[in-house]
Amino acid sequence: MRSMAKSQELQASAERFFPGGVNSPVRAFRAVGGHPPFVARAEGAYLFDADGNRYVDLFGSWGPMILGHAFPPVVEAIREAAGRGASFGASHAGEASLAELVRRCFPAVEKMRFVSSGTEACMSAIRLARGFTGRNFVIKFEGCYHGHADALLVKAGSGVATLGIPGSAGVPAETVMHTLALPYNDLAAVESAFMARPREIACIIVEPVVGNAGTIPPAPGYLQGLRRLCTENGALLIVDEVMTGFRLSLGGAQQVYGVTPDLTTLGKILGGGLPCGAFGGRADVMDVLAPLGPVYQAGTLSGNPLAMAAGIATIEYLIGHETAVYSQLESVTRSIAEGVEQVAREAGVPMTTNRVGSMFTWFFTGEPVTDFAFASKSDSEAFGRFHRRMLEGGVWLPPSQYEAAFVSVAHGPSEVEMVLNAARGALAG
Repeated sequence: MRSMAKSQELQASAERFFPGGVNSPVRAFRAVGGHPPFVARAEGAYLFDADGNRYVDLFGSWGPMILGHAFPPVVEAIREAAGRGASFGASHAGEASLAELVRRCFPAVEKMRFVSSGTEACMSAIRLARGFTGRNFVIKFEGCYHGHADALLVKAGSGVATLGIPGSAGVPAETVMHTLALPYNDLAAVESAFMARPREIACIIVEPVVGNAGTIPPAPGYLQGLRRLCTENGALLIVDEVMTGFRLSLGGAQQVYGVTPDLTTLGKILGGGLPCGAFGGRADVMDVLAPLGPVYQAGTLSGNPLAMAAGIATIEYLIGHETAVYSQLESVTRSIAEGVEQVAREAGVPMTTNRVGSMFTWFFTGEPVTDFAFASKSDSEAFGRFHRRMLEGGVWLPPSQYEAAFVSVAHGPSEVEMVLNAARGALAG
């Protein structure tokens, strides 16, 4: 058994200051049981806890660490930027430099605005869509999480599903009365919503590949169908690429699936591991924002120079090594995801693997998982046992059946073998 004494001591200390001892709920391991390790440092494909244990990291800070932890060019960029000042509260050249790289990768993002989180990006994009269209209703999908803004905490997957919370206390019914939560991958439901509320729906917001109910890919033609329905009904299509942006390809899921949104939200990889997000899209829509238009949005730390520097270093590397990076991610992730599924099959354990590029989920069910309702049928207790045994075997999975796992370019054949060996022990008997 691995020693966890120091981590448990730190957890007890943290509980004196933070609800549940954490600053984000899923970190508490309530869904999987066991004791959460306290991270002391990270390097490449590995996390090291306060007790000196090493783990293969398969959640990558929930997605942004596509190049691995402490990637030297990113570390150096942050160090140099810090030497010039950690925050200005004023415009600086790094903002436009990162924006130019974003637009190069996402042609649909003609203009953008940087924010400090994915939650901010999605909240702001919806406000902008409502202001641009003059309409109130928003369509989102069950199991899709777009941050913890009040109006979006409706059947939101992620930690809400993990903890069994029906939406959230503290959100007035009036706040969510204009949010329509529909089943993912069901175009007919979207068509019915538009028919029921003609000229009332401002936008659709969608995770193009769901990552907050576990990984769930879009059905063939689904995203194109959403694009068509928005165009026909004068609504805006917001594609939430906070998780998929730069991960599934340089141009995110919209490049992979050939869909052009009106607005895009970005985060995670955009800041190279530092807090950063963005929303952007059509110039005519974006120009409705203050100071040019009547839709107000602001952020004191938006465009933070450290985040801009880390984002520039990360995306420049991805652009310069595009073929090698994405082919390696595809190969290694396939080996891990399919390899563990084969181990489960040999052990007689029901498991369905959903994977798109370097994001994936092992669902403990024998049924295909195409939406949140099917994801909810997974055996969460079996996943919890699997998680605890994998952690003991030196592999740290996302601590929820409803979260995607991620691989970085720092993962290679030795990490694949470590994961498979841990799975053999975790799934035996």
